[in-house]
Amino acid sequence: MRRTSEVEDLLRLHAPQVLGALVRRYGHFDAAEDAVQEALLAAAGRWPESGVPDNPRGWLIRVASRRLTDALRSDQARRLREEKAAALTPPDAFTAPPPGPDRAPSEDDTLTLLFLCCHPDLPPPAQIALTLRAVGGLTTAEIARAHLVPEATMAQRISRAKQRVKGTRFSRPDHWEERLPTVLHTLYLIFNEGYTATSGASLQRAELAGEAIRLARTMHRLLPGDCEVTGLLALMLLTDARRAARTGAGGELIPLDEQDRGLWDKAAIEEGVALVTWALFQRRFGPYQLRAAIAAVHDEADSPDSTDWPEILGLYDVLVHLVPSPVERLNRAVAIAMVHGPKAGLAELDLLASELTTGHRLDSVRAHLLERAGDPEAARAAYESAAAKTLSLPEQRYLRARAARLGDNTDDVVRD
Repeated sequence: MRRTSEVEDLLRLHAPQVLGALVRRYGHFDAAEDAVQEALLAAAGRWPESGVPDNPRGWLIRVASRRLTDALRSDQARRLREEKAAALTPPDAFTAPPPGPDRAPSEDDTLTLLFLCCHPDLPPPAQIALTLRAVGGLTTAEIARAHLVPEATMAQRISRAKQRVKGTRFSRPDHWEERLPTVLHTLYLIFNEGYTATSGASLQRAELAGEAIRLARTMHRLLPGDCEVTGLLALMLLTDARRAARTGAGGELIPLDEQDRGLWDKAAIEEGVALVTWALFQRRFGPYQLRAAIAAVHDEADSPDSTDWPEILGLYDVLVHLVPSPVERLNRAVAIAMVHGPKAGLAELDLLASELTTGHRLDSVRAHLLERAGDPEAARAAYESAAAKTLSLPEQRYLRARAARLGDNTDDVVRD
């Protein structure tokens, strides 16, 4: 018998794969999603008592398939379409593979679902939202917060996206390059939500980050010569390598320069460095390679003081030339502050003030730089402003603790 929490983790892992299997065969996205939810509820009620089946994914597919078939057969027209689809499907299409990691990449139903969600008929915002909902397992509210839009707006966007892909049968993309940028961006968003949750009591959602890494590995096996696919996998590995050191015993946030680097995953760092080194050697630079290179410089430093900030700044200079987004420029401002001093970094932040009007990151960075510049009163106000804007409880506690420490007139210096 497994604990309820273990069963929930198992269901969360298999849900996208089961949904992908049903959509691949039937093409009825909404109906398939409802059937999967019914199968998950059935498993959640049964498995903690009766035990997890030897092949949980196969069990879920069978139950969800029966639910979906029953729903489709309630309508004569839908039944005819279902029978036609079944006739076109190989007899073993629903034969679930045995437990174990050795599945051919082309058989990965989660990846199938991922590329389906990035259908070219959908606009990019809808592609990303649908993927985060179906593959990443995020709630509509979480996706709305990540995109800084009202929940009702995001719900409509996802609903319209489902209708657009309704009836689509999809096994493998014919045009990889057409969908690949959106797929990579979506995986990046899923990983970021897992590594630093936008809301809630926990700083991290390890299952999301792990799923993003798994999918990135699958992509890399399928496209081993693509530098950006390689760069994205390297970036995820190099970033996730620090996960164990990012929180304390009570779940509190620990900033990069205060982390115990002995807790970092050395094997992941070595793999990530090898991947990004290969990608950069090809001299076809892209954003994910450059971000991975920046992460590698951080990870290879023995201490905060030994970090090669001039190299990081040089990499950011190239990155913002390729992707001149406010977020990348904000990160570059931190590098400028570390190389040329906090006042130079603060000047860069002033240029971004009109572009970063939502979220807490601008105020958070400003607070750190103000503290480094010797202006504790202004830094405390910026910390409090940032704390009021984030929905992450660990980030709120961290920022308020920084503000409180300055309010107590301590002389500590923060470097982040």
